[in-house]
Amino acid sequence: MPFSRRLALGALLAAPAHAALAQALTEAQRAEVLDLLRRALREDPSILREALAAVEAADQREQAEAATRALTANADALFRNPDDPVKGNPQGRITLVEFFDARCGYCKAMHPTMEEAIRRNGQLRVVLKDIPILGPNSVLASRALFAAQRQNRYTQLYDALMRGRDDTTEAVLRREAERLGMDWTRLRRDMDDPSVARRIETNLNLARALNIQGTPAMVVGSTIIPGAVGLQQLEAAIAAAA
Repeated sequence: MPFSRRLALGALLAAPAHAALAQALTEAQRAEVLDLLRRALREDPSILREALAAVEAADQREQAEAATRALTANADALFRNPDDPVKGNPQGRITLVEFFDARCGYCKAMHPTMEEAIRRNGQLRVVLKDIPILGPNSVLASRALFAAQRQNRYTQLYDALMRGRDDTTEAVLRREAERLGMDWTRLRRDMDDPSVARRIETNLNLARALNIQGTPAMVVGSTIIPGAVGLQQLEAAIAAAA
């Protein structure tokens, strides 16, 4: 690479980090640097593309490092909270954490894939983290799920809501709860227990700490998978964490 091209590319990459240094240059020196950049870009516009690609790569590395730090700092809350409901093998050596919203269409679409992954891997332990982000009926569903856990019916109600197409109104929740043999009067009372609200807030805070911005989101090993994925991609992530 010609010296002038290397200098121009270096200047473009270094500009944000050395803004204070640039302010220390004289007017003549700044003009000389800007003239060099303009001439180099006219002669070879690919310099700008390379600079933008390098900045994007640096951003991705920074995001990956930040995600790794967040996973490490929150590992106990993420993987080892004894209060969390679990599907699959409770003693499995591979843990996958699913952040979901009971009203999320993508979560519902992902549900058969998750079920198949559990069926095909006897060592898979799936931790369910309910984050109600889609409005009041999402919060209502979360409260019902946590209340159902007190009757040992969390995963059954979770499956019913994931397979269902009706909105999670109180009438729908009552219908599903009674169909699963739950005591609705007790469930409705437990839904208003302050500890249920605290558990929801705990899950939401954990999602924020991990920069999870939507559902579904899966965490397996040191990998965060944002959004719904196919069985092949999911199993590849599980295999990498084994």
